[in-house]
Order: sequence, then structure tokens, then C-alpha cells
Amino acid sequence: MSGATHVLETPLAKVRDQIARACAEAGRDPTSVMLVAISKTFDADTIEPVIAAGQRVFGENRVQEAKAKWPALKQRHGGIELHLVGSLQSNKAKEAVALFDAIHSVDRPSLAEALAKEIARQGRTPTLFVEVNTGAEPQKAGVLPEETDAFLKACRERYGLVIAGLMCLPPAHEPPAPHFALTAKIARRNGLSLLSMGMSADFPLAIEFGATHVRVGTAIFGERAARGETQA
Repeated sequence: MSGATHVLETPLAKVRDQIARACAEAGRDPTSVMLVAISKTFDADTIEPVIAAGQRVFGENRVQEAKAKWPALKQRHGGIELHLVGSLQSNKAKEAVALFDAIHSVDRPSLAEALAKEIARQGRTPTLFVEVNTGAEPQKAGVLPEETDAFLKACRERYGLVIAGLMCLPPAHEPPAPHFALTAKIARRNGLSLLSMGMSADFPLAIEFGATHVRVGTAIFGERAARGETQA
């Protein structure tokens, strides 16, 4: 077996290959899809080889966890882009704006207000996504689909936020396609170009429905310790 063939069989390379094939089947340019490697719960020693393999965009669920491990990693490696994909408490907006290049979980007026204040104060402009609770699941964060248009309008007009896209996390027990389609439809009618959709189990399908950001953890890093969270 040649070294090149072996490289193609690494988990990260397999995911990249799947993204390229999904894009080809959808008639899309592979560069239109950003791979966000979900590194939540994994330590620096596990993340380092993935960075060494060329991955530069990572996602975390918690501000405090990211704050503990990423500043040192970013000092050692250039060009790292960090995305917050988990729920964000309004009182953590200051730290989130300082640390993250993108926030995928804007979902309520108090958070929008807190982010607007910190963006103005710090002069940093992370890419913002509104999270849509497409399954109307009471245990999940996110704006209900029928309330998303009004919330987007408030983000823009009341809080002065630039919202770049939408994020969704389909219910685990339902086919994801209708949820991807609904999120894409809401984005289109609101003039949003970015869609954060798809995880390890369904990201090729998400790409078919227009995902620009796929959040993949398990397929790259392996199974993580159970903490009551949906696997990315």
C-alpha cells in the first residue's frame, strides 16, 4: 500500500472526499462547503494531528471549554478559525465575541442584544447564524420556523446585527431532508447565503440541500464520551 493511498484513508481525508463527491453530485463547487471539525470534548493532543493534516476550522459547544484549550493551540498554529456551535448564554457574549470567528446559535432577543453590544465594543465581527428549531423540540434551543422571519428582522433593525445564515439541528428520530429543505427555504426568502446544516450521519444530504457549513465531529475524531448531547 502506498503512502498516498494510506493518507486518503484517514478519517479527515475520507470526510473531505465525501464532501467533494456530494458536491459533484449536487453540481456544486467543493470550495462552497466549509468543513467545521467539531472538537468539543477532545483535548489538544487529539486535535493536533487533525491540524497537522491541514484542517483549520473547528467547532466547540462551550465557551469555557474552548477558552481553556484554543488560545494555546492558536499560538502554535496559524490560520485557525473557531466556531461556536452550541447554545450561548447572554452573559457569555463578551467571551464568545472575543474568542470565536463564527457563532451558529443566535436564537433570542436577549442574546442578540448582548452580542450587538459586544461587537460594537470590541470591534470584532464574528459571522452570525440564527439557529432554527425546525422540529419545534421543547428541549432544544432555536427559533421556531414560523417566528424566524420576525426574529431576523429584529436582529437587523433593532439590534443592528449582520446575520449571515441559518443553522439547524434536525430531530434525531426524523428524516433530516425536510428540515434541511425548510431551513434553506427560510434562508432564501430572507436573503441569507449561508446554511449550517449536516453532521457526521447526514452531511452529504445536507450538501444536496445547499449546506455551506457542515459540522462533523465523530467521523473525524471518533466517538466521544456521552454527555447527553447529539453527536456532531
